[in-house]
Amino acid sequence: MSSMTFTWISSFLFLLLAYIIHAYKSKSKSNHKHKPLPPGPKGLPILGNLLMIGEFPHRDLHHLSTQYGPIFYIRLGFIPTIVVSTPQTADLFLKTHDLSFAGRPFSSTSRYISYDQKNLTFATYGPYWRNIRKLCTLKLLSSNKVESFRSMRSTELGLFITSLKHAVLSLSTDMSCLMVFGNKSMKSNDDHKGFQDVVHEGMKLAEIFNIADYIPYIGLLDVQGLGKRMKEASKVFDELFEKIIDEHVKVFDKDNQKDFVDVMLAFMDEKDTDFFIDSSNIKAIISNLLLLLREFGLSKYESLFFILTWIISALLKKVQEELQRVIGLDRIVEESDLPNLEYLDMVIKESMRLYPVAPLLFVRHEAMEDTIINGFLIPKTYRIIINSWEI
Repeated sequence: MSSMTFTWISSFLFLLLAYIIHAYKSKSKSNHKHKPLPPGPKGLPILGNLLMIGEFPHRDLHHLSTQYGPIFYIRLGFIPTIVVSTPQTADLFLKTHDLSFAGRPFSSTSRYISYDQKNLTFATYGPYWRNIRKLCTLKLLSSNKVESFRSMRSTELGLFITSLKHAVLSLSTDMSCLMVFGNKSMKSNDDHKGFQDVVHEGMKLAEIFNIADYIPYIGLLDVQGLGKRMKEASKVFDELFEKIIDEHVKVFDKDNQKDFVDVMLAFMDEKDTDFFIDSSNIKAIISNLLLLLREFGLSKYESLFFILTWIISALLKKVQEELQRVIGLDRIVEESDLPNLEYLDMVIKESMRLYPVAPLLFVRHEAMEDTIINGFLIPKTYRIIINSWEI
């Protein structure tokens, strides 16, 4: 017999023995009260009902609750577990009998994340928990302490909005580069300017009111300094486009055209065309494409950002109306405004109801003593799962 086989057989026998002992202890515990355990599905030896729980445990437990009721019993491996699935029953476990179920079962998470159950979330009920709860409530999470960080939160919110604008700009620029050039990280050689910087400068120059366009003689003096800036931008554009074309020529495959530049290079090889194009034509067309993409809001973040803003505003019309009525649209929402935004509060709560962050709550509860709930016995050490998603 190989050592691997011996190990597997030994492990199986150990698990089987542990299961028998655990089942005997559980039965002994349950017999001293003349009350039944909650109903539940039958489980397999050792595994219990683990095979009934898939990728979305909250949905699987909801399905079981439709068969066995708002309080039912399952066994997850060696762990006897009570699942609670309605607001009324959750109230019994978390409010009416909260001290009976204030225990916190030991787990790998509590061991490594909370330093062996030493934080407020995973610590079990007792003097230590009461003391750290008092410390957190009075010293760390008091209203005065939270208020003292308001300016910091406001600053971070402003930075987040700025980063969001840059993210939209980066996304639109990358899409433009990929469509036109097949590469989203173009750089110029001389000054290491990226495509994003070059296009942004070019578009800014195109939008500035240039008096030389209306009084040509003044253009010779370059009063606004735009002529110099345009020449510099043109040089960078030309160098960048030349580099792009050269790179495409090296790997050009007429039968495998990946982007707009490939399409135009293939057109250069056409003999039956009414006109001839060279690299300068390609550069001019690239420039034109960038202008078109800019007009559709893909090369400059302002237009796309405001388009997205108005799309969201249209989808949340009632929220927008409340913001306009209560605050106005000329300033950012402050924390002090939140109590007056009742509809926004409902939208957030409904979103949290549909898509809760923790469908089964972050923390498991454990019975600290035998307790009778709705005529069922909930024995000591049984774990409690609250299906907040179903609730």
